[in-house]
Amino acid sequence: MAPVLVVLHAGDLPDGLESVAEVADVRYATADTLADAVDGADALLLWDFFSPAVESAWPRCGSLKWIHIAAAGVDSLMFDELVESDVVVTNSRGVFDRPIAEFVLAQILAFAKDSERSRALQHSKIWQHRETERIDGAHAMIVGTGAIGRAIANLLNAVGMSVSGVGRTAREGDRDFGAVYASDDLVDEVVRADYLVLVAPLTEQTKGLVDDSVLAAMRPGARVINVGRGELLDTEALLKHLGSGHITGAALDVFETEPLSADHPLWATENVILTPHMSGDASGWKERLAEVFADNARRYFRGEPLLNVVDKKLGFVV
Repeated sequence: MAPVLVVLHAGDLPDGLESVAEVADVRYATADTLADAVDGADALLLWDFFSPAVESAWPRCGSLKWIHIAAAGVDSLMFDELVESDVVVTNSRGVFDRPIAEFVLAQILAFAKDSERSRALQHSKIWQHRETERIDGAHAMIVGTGAIGRAIANLLNAVGMSVSGVGRTAREGDRDFGAVYASDDLVDEVVRADYLVLVAPLTEQTKGLVDDSVLAAMRPGARVINVGRGELLDTEALLKHLGSGHITGAALDVFETEPLSADHPLWATENVILTPHMSGDASGWKERLAEVFADNARRYFRGEPLLNVVDKKLGFVV
């Protein structure tokens, strides 16, 4: 009997799974049909990667051995029963690294070169000469030292910025970050940053990490870029420091609640760039996600070691 793979989707089906269908019985399910579809299944692809349906269907997942999520972050998937189970979880690490790094660089350049004001002046047909900032020599502190954080560090180093990292433990001589500061010491170290870039996975340890005390400790004129998870950042505290002028800009791609409500004060806040959780979604990203899964599926069905295995207790690939 062929192994059973369930693909959880929300109407947008992945392409490129023909090789998987040759060796497995592939079932497609939406959130409301997952419980029936997953009964007796060996593997589950979370193409609808923000869906909470797995926890609801968990009593029917007794045969499940492997879950692959079509995302880098796994915080939307993890619940206690899954963490304590023997089910292996893998993610799509590697797909989003370079696109997110380019996105971060673009936001830094948008601030430094005053792009938003240029567009506004152009729209009003106003010729107003201004000076802009250089980014070489500016310091970017990257909260999150995984694969995406390293891709950001490499790109920012390449354009002449100085870079440091913030991770679980402090260390010197890191090949990409140079110095890595412990997240517990962020409030003491953040004064070094001209740009604070958030890309850490969302865990119990990182939730609310950048709070009022961290923002207050930043140097006047610094900026915040969040391409990780909305819950890493205290939005109310950010609004306070933007309003006072202490923080002079923020580029936010992720939010505590998505989509951002139409009445949220961020929409009307000056010097804020808002994007709808798209920093990693460069053209071809869905095809690449399908390729990563298909490669891992071939490994799984051959009994070979899987790639991108998540440490379920930590919440990310070590």
